[in-house]
Amino acid sequence: MLLTIAAVLLVLWLLGLLAFHVTTFVIHLLLIAAVIAVVWHFVAGGRTHA
Repeated sequence: MLLTIAAVLLVLWLLGLLAFHVTTFVIHLLLIAAVIAVVWHFVAGGRTHA
């Protein structure tokens, strides 16, 4: 679940970086959120909730 959210946030970050170069602050917040989601996934032990 968190890995999916991280992947979506990374894709949004890349699209935003290419399309909206002016709004770099928001784009970098998306990148930070994606990194936090990935780190949380590994810290939580990769548990999956079915």
